[in-house]
Amino acid sequence: MELKELEHFIAVVEYRGFSKAASNIYVSQPTLSKSVKKLEQTLDVILFERSTRSLQLTDAGELVYEKALKIMHAKEELQTALDDLLHEPSGEINIGIPPVIGTLFFPIIAKKFHQRYPRISLQLIEHGAKRIEYLIEAGEVDVGIVVLPVQEEAFSIYPITTEPFKLYVPPNHQLAKQSKVHLRELKNEPFILFNKEFSLHDLIINQCKTVGKFTPKIAYKSAQWDVITELVSAGLGVTLLPQSIYSKMNPSSITTVPLVNPPMWNLAVITKKDRYESFAVKELLTFLRSELSYIK
Repeated sequence: MELKELEHFIAVVEYRGFSKAASNIYVSQPTLSKSVKKLEQTLDVILFERSTRSLQLTDAGELVYEKALKIMHAKEELQTALDDLLHEPSGEINIGIPPVIGTLFFPIIAKKFHQRYPRISLQLIEHGAKRIEYLIEAGEVDVGIVVLPVQEEAFSIYPITTEPFKLYVPPNHQLAKQSKVHLRELKNEPFILFNKEFSLHDLIINQCKTVGKFTPKIAYKSAQWDVITELVSAGLGVTLLPQSIYSKMNPSSITTVPLVNPPMWNLAVITKKDRYESFAVKELLTFLRSELSYIK
């Protein structure tokens, strides 16, 4: 069994077909088919169910795919470890960041880190925090910036900063002039929230239930913070967001009001527990904890 055969097999699975896989990894389809067939012969199993219209893995194929990913990740870690041994940190780090955090912090992170380590590139992966956790567990993302809490048994967690949420409303809203707002005062307000992929979705709903003693009425959900704030500006609802987001707003179309006992936005950097951390990743972790702890 050769690593190239595993790479070809993984490509067929992930591109869901021989033709598309061949096109994307720049090999001929006959070469790809021959490689997968050779892998089947070596392992003495059938990897794909070929009697169906769509390409599907057999039970053996599912198992081989899972183990093949681990083998390829181990190969990458070996190469990284050898690079570290030579004290030449380089390559690419996949960093997972929810859109809100990416908008606020990533330009600062990318510029300063590049100045310090020009041979290391940061590849931004934007998803909700829940998806980022999954990608880190799967080994597809190296480092993530997420909202706490996360599973402590699965991740190494490095807290970086915390700040309160505020109420975001249009300037003409009845609560806009108040010095502070209790969550219970929002009981009858329509809420505009991030969708369920985002930790902020559950955090706000749980806070309304436990502190405000009500279940919020959700008028709209979105994966984009700017869409959420535009809907608020249009008078279609209210939202709760970290106070630093307001720096990106037009103060003439939206305003913020402090909350009594506000929910807190606790940010942390996470990596997969027990996974080898390259010199480059360790330097990035130190850098993030240093830089982001001062951002409010």
